Amino acid sequence: MTAAHQDDGMPADTAAHAPIQVLPDDVHNRELIAQVHPPSWRNPTAPSARYNIVAVGGGAAGLISSIGIAGLGGKSALIERHLLGGDCLNFGCVPSKALLSAGHVAQSARDAARYGVQITGDVNVDFAAVMERLRRLRAGISHHDSAQRFTDAGVDVYLGSGVFTGPDTIEVAGQTLRFARAVIATGGHAFVPPIPGVDTIGALTNESIFSLTELPKRLAVVGGGPIGSEMALAFRRFGSDVTLFDMGPTILGNDDPDAGAIVQAAFVREGIDVVTSSRVSGFEQTADGIVVSFTAGGDGATAKTVTVDQVLIAAGRRPNIKGLGLEVAGVEVNKRGVVVDDKLRTSNKRIYAAGDVAGSYQFTHTADAMARIVIQNGFFFGRKKLSKLVVPWATYTDPEVAHVGVPYKSLKDHPDLEVFTVELKDVDRAILDGKTEGFARFHVNKKGKIVACTIVADNAGDMISEVCLAMTHDIGIGGIANTIHPYPTQAEVIRAGANAYNRTRLTPFVAKLLRKILAWRR
Repeated sequence: MTAAHQDDGMPADTAAHAPIQVLPDDVHNRELIAQVHPPSWRNPTAPSARYNIVAVGGGAAGLISSIGIAGLGGKSALIERHLLGGDCLNFGCVPSKALLSAGHVAQSARDAARYGVQITGDVNVDFAAVMERLRRLRAGISHHDSAQRFTDAGVDVYLGSGVFTGPDTIEVAGQTLRFARAVIATGGHAFVPPIPGVDTIGALTNESIFSLTELPKRLAVVGGGPIGSEMALAFRRFGSDVTLFDMGPTILGNDDPDAGAIVQAAFVREGIDVVTSSRVSGFEQTADGIVVSFTAGGDGATAKTVTVDQVLIAAGRRPNIKGLGLEVAGVEVNKRGVVVDDKLRTSNKRIYAAGDVAGSYQFTHTADAMARIVIQNGFFFGRKKLSKLVVPWATYTDPEVAHVGVPYKSLKDHPDLEVFTVELKDVDRAILDGKTEGFARFHVNKKGKIVACTIVADNAGDMISEVCLAMTHDIGIGGIANTIHPYPTQAEVIRAGANAYNRTRLTPFVAKLLRKILAWRR
């Protein structure tokens, strides 16, 4: 786990922040800290003139906002109290995908016999080596988000806690910065529900699980969303006995239920105990481990227990809005975070918000896109709107689940859509790869425009980009049908879905007309 950061009130020409440690304290984590929160860092002296922009928070939205304005010749500042790079680098996308990659290799070795490849002996995972690899790769990537890199790009980097002191001022490490515009990009944190006993068991979250050095023999995961599902899969493949709890009828409840059902069935085959329609009611530390009390079975729920060695809480996230002085700045907040309009302006028209703290899609790539909206709207008379973004997301299970467009639960508000589904079992490459569980499903309006698409496949996260491009540039599903795809690829499932749409355009009248033309052309 990382140590909490506290400002020490030292003058601006000294290190204006307390030391930060990321565990375990090894060469890789020391390299990480040297890049994203250097112990010897000295904050610049705040200028008397206004900054064009001050970005509060060093995750994707803050990084892009600050370096974007600096790159255009403006004066920008970036404030970060903890680790530059935000959750994505330190506790999210980067470390989680390192674990999933290692787990995939282990599972591929176990599955080798299906392909006629014989591997003698057991497949053993060296968990310490897996985690060392994670830390090494994360440290290498951290150079992209380093304090020095942004300073070299013209950004004034301040390490410390930023607190608004007025509608156009913010204080950090004893200095007051004045701004023409500011963007609140402080991200979010793991939500730990008030389950009895949760404070006594040393529960893990995404902010601490990547510090493990020993594999838990028995792991309970509370929450079957993307984070919980990905970590349940990785740790099962490393050798943990995993119990995954979710309140819904299937895991991945924000996605198409058919997608969740496919992933859940795959989990069960790999030995994950998936407990759906469940509610965890308590934890108790005993000599044998942590006893998890829960009910399962929906309306006919029965009380049960399971004993584990570690518990991962993956029950959602909450915005980082406390201690920022937002009330002094005149910035309205609610339980979802900072309140913004469609142009990402807050109730203080000088201040914008972007990323997880603004309560929208909580993805790194969306935070990037939101930062670009802030730059355009805040400085260049832009009229860019959050609601116009075409936002994809993916969960990197096996198979992966990717979606773009209107969220599945909102599709009921579009009753006139046509739905076209092609299953992977009908795609040659999927058959050859032995990966036939999955589908591509398009929701299309009467004009042939794609409103939403879900892909469940080995590389769904990559495959969905073609659909994103079509939707962004208003290319109808017919345009995909007219695009040549290389054969054989799993992406042919996308074109097959488009062809299914085209076949519905062959009305009886058109079919009769075409038959007459063909008869005449004999």
